[in-house]
Amino acid sequence: MPTTAIAGAVLAGGRSSRMGGRNKAQATLAGKTLIEHVIGRVGPQVDTLALCVESRSAAFSAYGLPQLPDPAPGHQGPLGGLLAALRHFAGRYRWVLLVPCDAPFLPADLATRLLARAAGCALPAAVAIYRGQTQPTFSIWHQSLLPGLETAVCEEGLGGFRQFTRTVRVAECDWQYDGRSGEPPPFFNVNDEATLEEAQRWMNTAGELSRRCSA
Repeated sequence: MPTTAIAGAVLAGGRSSRMGGRNKAQATLAGKTLIEHVIGRVGPQVDTLALCVESRSAAFSAYGLPQLPDPAPGHQGPLGGLLAALRHFAGRYRWVLLVPCDAPFLPADLATRLLARAAGCALPAAVAIYRGQTQPTFSIWHQSLLPGLETAVCEEGLGGFRQFTRTVRVAECDWQYDGRSGEPPPFFNVNDEATLEEAQRWMNTAGELSRRCSA
């Protein structure tokens, strides 16, 4: 558990267009839904957890977590989800960890490393960098950004991170992965049926390695 209290928010409001309209958060992987895998990995890293959704859904009620609808009418993208989370946790948590619902192998030390990077750079946010690519949905954000985010989403209509981060200094936290250990890529996203099948293969490989080590 991090020494600084951190709230967590899982982005679960996407349209899942590449999954044929099927809600990918509810897609099954190794006997669990994708979002169950994410909750299981991020839950131990934070003090409390919520789901950022386009609108409240009975399908998510089974997880027993608060559902935070998009703050403005229509699909607001991941930036709207961040705004909903910062609003929800305002006055209780200074930091909010953001993760997507389709990343079943996300790092177990994501919160601590991002927070350390933000604090070390004296900046109000930190995002993961993986193989040279920015991963803004794997990120941590300070409550001091809430006013600017309100303006960006509710007045300027922004939905993605790229334009917002042009006006906010964000620390970058680089992740290394050599693939030789047999562990799945830490920021692997399930976007369609093909990547869901690939995630299942990674699950099978990890299970085989675990059995070998315990034998």
